[in-house]
Amino acid sequence: MAAVNPAEKATQKKVYHLKKVDGEWQVILREGEKVIKKFRTKEEALAYSEALAERQGGTLLVHASKGKNKGRFQ
Repeated sequence: MAAVNPAEKATQKKVYHLKKVDGEWQVILREGEKVIKKFRTKEEALAYSEALAERQGGTLLVHASKGKNKGRFQ
């Protein structure tokens, strides 16, 4: 993987992923494997992740509970 220039990284939009893993909804940042936060319900996770993406100037990608991408960007 090519190294990313710090100036380029600052201009890249953050992409947050919302997906269901082992019965929990998880919010994950695109660049990392680290889970930002876990939720019991999709509604709680969606409200949190939408607010997070808006505050950070990013986008949200919601995955179906079966692991398929719903193609929903917000």
